[in-house]
Amino acid sequence: MSHKKVRHVLGLSGGKDSTALAVLLHREIPEMEYFFCDTHKELPETYEYLDRIKARLGIKIHYLSAKRGFDHWLAIHDGLLPSPQMRWCTVKMKIKPFEDFVGDDEAISYIGIRADENRDGYLSTKPNIKPVFPFKERGLVKADIIRLLEDSGIGLPDYYRWRSRSGCFFCFFQRKYEWVMLAQEHPDLFAKAVEYEQNHKDGRIYTWTEGETLLELLERKDEIIANHEKAINKSQKAAPNRPLAEALESVLDEEDDDLPCLVCNL
Repeated sequence: MSHKKVRHVLGLSGGKDSTALAVLLHREIPEMEYFFCDTHKELPETYEYLDRIKARLGIKIHYLSAKRGFDHWLAIHDGLLPSPQMRWCTVKMKIKPFEDFVGDDEAISYIGIRADENRDGYLSTKPNIKPVFPFKERGLVKADIIRLLEDSGIGLPDYYRWRSRSGCFFCFFQRKYEWVMLAQEHPDLFAKAVEYEQNHKDGRIYTWTEGETLLELLERKDEIIANHEKAINKSQKAAPNRPLAEALESVLDEEDDDLPCLVCNL
């Protein structure tokens, strides 16, 4: 009697944790299938980072895309922008392509949640997909993840200079400082995010951030940057040996500690 082969799958997000997991496991599990759910709304730095991962580890990455893109699903939802309360983008553009990729095959899904995190990540409801948490099983915390990335030569994504989470350029989980920096680093993408807010023929107003439009937020950019720099200086005085990327993440988490998308951000 023959047994079906179990597939080993690891989703990359363009973030540090899933990348460190690939570093940890790529020799240990040579048959691993790596995939990236591409919304086609990613930062250019994300694609550059994925290229770096492929080159350093010598792996292939499957780029998965929803059959219909973001603009289609935005129209289906009558222009309602995705939000923490309505994460339709995650379902349609991340989870569905992944589950289609696995199909009905028995699969082990490796998830890069660290031992020092109190979250589970995306857990499929499909009984044929079993989640495994190697970092938790091995007691690996943030410092271990940074060490894995540094030792591999991959390092951190370039966007970690101003943003601490992977995901779409208009992700609603961005903090105000990250929106301001998006306008500075990628003014074309910021303009596109503004267009999504304004493009409602019936006059309705949807915003990416609660309480103000992106243009209103940008009017306060000097204040937002000044407050951020004060917080960074305070953080570095409290922990002078902490790398700047970690200080940035800590400060942004204090501004908004909502858990990000558990599929996009690893």
